[in-house]
This record gives sequence, C-alpha cells and structure tokens, in this order.
Amino acid sequence: MGNTSCVFCACVEQANIGVVERFGRFEKLAEPGLHIFNPFLGQYLAGILSTRISSLDVRIETKTKDNVFVQLLCSIQYRVVKAHADDAFYELQNPEEQIQAYVFDVVRALVPRMNLDDLFEQKGEVAKAVLEELGKVIGDYGFSIEHILMVDIIPDPAVRAAMNEINAAQRLQLASVYKGEAEKILQVKRAEAEAESKYLGGVGVARQRQAITDGLRENILDFSHKVEGTSAKEVMDLIMITQYFDTIKDLGNSSKNTTVFIPHGPGHVRDIADQIRNGLMEASSAQLNVE
Repeated sequence: MGNTSCVFCACVEQANIGVVERFGRFEKLAEPGLHIFNPFLGQYLAGILSTRISSLDVRIETKTKDNVFVQLLCSIQYRVVKAHADDAFYELQNPEEQIQAYVFDVVRALVPRMNLDDLFEQKGEVAKAVLEELGKVIGDYGFSIEHILMVDIIPDPAVRAAMNEINAAQRLQLASVYKGEAEKILQVKRAEAEAESKYLGGVGVARQRQAITDGLRENILDFSHKVEGTSAKEVMDLIMITQYFDTIKDLGNSSKNTTVFIPHGPGHVRDIADQIRNGLMEASSAQLNVE
C-alpha cells in the first residue's frame, strides 16, 4: 500500500492515509509523511488507504419493459474520504463487492420500467439515478462516488440483428421515396422537353411550308412575266413535275433500299399536282375565313 515501517516509525506516502491503532483500538489518522510510534504503549500503524480515485467496472444483466434482455457496463469512479478514512477501513470488508451489489439493486429496479429505445436515449438518466442512490448509501462508509459512466448497452445478439434489419428497411424505404421523387421530376422534365421540342418542330414546319409557298408564288409570278402565253396552272404543273423528279432522285440517293416501287406516269404526276393545288387553295380559303 506504499508504506515503510519499522518498530518505531512508519512512512505514509503521498495520496495515502494511515490508520493508527493503540492496543487494537483506533486512535487517529496519519497524514502522508514520517510518523514515530511508541510500541511500548501499544501504538502502531494498522493499515494504509489510498485516497486516489479508483475505478470499478460492473457488468449487469437485466430485462427492459419490452422484454429484451440487455447487459449494461457501468464504470464507477470512487475514492476514500480522508476525514472518514477510519469508516472506510473498518466498516466494509470488501468495498468493491458492496458497491457492485448496490449498483445491481438500483439498475435492476430502474431499467425494467424502460423500453429498450428509451434506455439508449436516457442512459445518462440511469447513471444519474445510480449515482444519487449509491452516494446516499456508500457515503456512510467513508467513500465518495465521484462519477458513474454508462459505458455500453449490449442487447441480445438476435435483438441487435433485428434492430439493424429494421433500420436498414427504414433507410431503404426512405431511399425509395427519394428515388421515386427523382424519377417523377425526370419524367416531368422529359415531358416538358418533348412538348417544347414538338412545339418548336411545329413552328419550324410551319415556317418551312410558308417559305415553300412564298417561293412557289414568286417562281410562278416571275415565270408568267418572262414567258408570255403561259398560265399559272401550267407553270405550277411544270414546277410540280420538276420537284417530283428531284424527290425521286433524292430518294434513290439517300435510301438504303436497293429497290423502291413508286407509282410513275403522267397521270400520277397530274394527280399529285392537283392534290397540292387543292391543298393550297383550301389553306388560303381557311385563312380568309379566319380573318
């Protein structure tokens, strides 16, 4: 315990307290330093106690309110009170066992009234309750409880696996919700982009047709002025035939097919020209009705 003694003297080291007896009866406490004793008067050093903070780890197995068996690991930090070192020396045969018994009693009375989730959230409250109850009792025996730490809470392995599965399922559910929202946004944006693309495509086709119509009108008027005796219908037929042959040429150059069957003949060309002319006239009539 850190003391040096002989027949007439003893040395009590720093952070220790000595217990002096006289003929087997407690006489006084010896502070750190060298002390002279008179053995002829029955005076001697009975023992030395450390006043440093000691740590005691206690493992407690108990059951929660929702019938889950858990193990709690508590760390109790305690020390001997100098003024009452004689009580600590004489009252308790084994202080660590006594402290452990009181911790068992308090924890097993408190934890069964709590659910497992509440125990994890309020483990500080459990440590505080143990500190209050233990401090009241152990203080009468010359000890002071400095701190109590709830180091770990260990449920049954099957319960831990179930808790992990529940947590994983909840996270997967949350991830599915976020994924669904993301897909919804992508679909909305895709639909908006498709609608915008169709609108712009329609605008482009309308402008293209307007440009074709304006070009045909200018070609017909220019041809009629330069070539006397021609009517607008004859010029239109000539332009349609020219475009018809240009279309066949482009189709033959760009198509991947080796053989293309196309109705061909003067009658078909005339029919195409009539269809285009009728379409232009109907479009012009519809525009005038709208105006």
